[in-house]
Amino acid sequence: MKTVSTRVAILRCPAYDRKAIKENLAVIFQALSFTVAAGSSILLKPNLVSGIGHRGLACSHPEFVAAAAEWFVDHGVRVAVGDSPAFGRAPAVMDACGISASLKGLPVRALHFHQARKVNLACGLSLKVAAAALDCDYLVNLPRVKAHSQTLVSLAVKNYFGTVKGFSKALLHQRLGANEDFFARMIVDLQAVLPDGISLIDGIEAMHCSGPMDGLPFHLGVVAGSKNPVALDTAMLAILGINPEKSLVWRETKRRNCPGWREKDLLYPLLGPADVAVQGFVVPERLKPIPFRPLQVVGSIIRRIRAQL
Repeated sequence: MKTVSTRVAILRCPAYDRKAIKENLAVIFQALSFTVAAGSSILLKPNLVSGIGHRGLACSHPEFVAAAAEWFVDHGVRVAVGDSPAFGRAPAVMDACGISASLKGLPVRALHFHQARKVNLACGLSLKVAAAALDCDYLVNLPRVKAHSQTLVSLAVKNYFGTVKGFSKALLHQRLGANEDFFARMIVDLQAVLPDGISLIDGIEAMHCSGPMDGLPFHLGVVAGSKNPVALDTAMLAILGINPEKSLVWRETKRRNCPGWREKDLLYPLLGPADVAVQGFVVPERLKPIPFRPLQVVGSIIRRIRAQL
């Protein structure tokens, strides 16, 4: 993935109206000079953390996902939607959170990441990444703006962690969680092995106070996109009024001088952060350790086995 662009396209979007979202996405694509070839394949990568326990806030909103899918279908692209939830299987999570219903009637495949390939990251770690994410022509990242009790926030860069095969992801939390800086290095390194594409963030109704599953709703009323997830994260932190130095992932992008970490270097062809800035978005005061509890890992394994029976 090329992450050199510093352009971030931001628009107001007050509600989950599919037509309005789709129109906004079209404006964002034009502002970023993002085009796709008819007949190519894309993978939409929403946030599908879990199908239960979050009142619909933890996953990318069904109408946001459907609006993106419709735009690509309209442009002759072969569309699949997939993720590797922390708990459960992607199609089941999509059923539970309403995405499957929103996609009904569209020629879109719902994927669980069965096949994976080992990739070597610059940090020296080898991990299993979904073949569907590696093999698509364009990877379209669809994160949702959320507070996160372990990484402060979950935005565009963090959402790519869902391309790692589910069980491997749980084990990585266990192995690397005690070394938070190395965990952040791994997440940032992951971008280098993934295809080019775009990140489109669902900031219409965000989650704050806690997360990634148990937070409260916060109406932000924003959609934004960038070819560079680092730049998009930097812009979103500015909109939310969060000191970026508190973000585990952002600090790693700064340490490595990744294009897009410095807010003053960003270009805004539409609205700027000051135009849509908010007050009152609350992030956790104290971050929790990153490792999953052992019982969580065991429970995830049992659920995956049951789903395949």
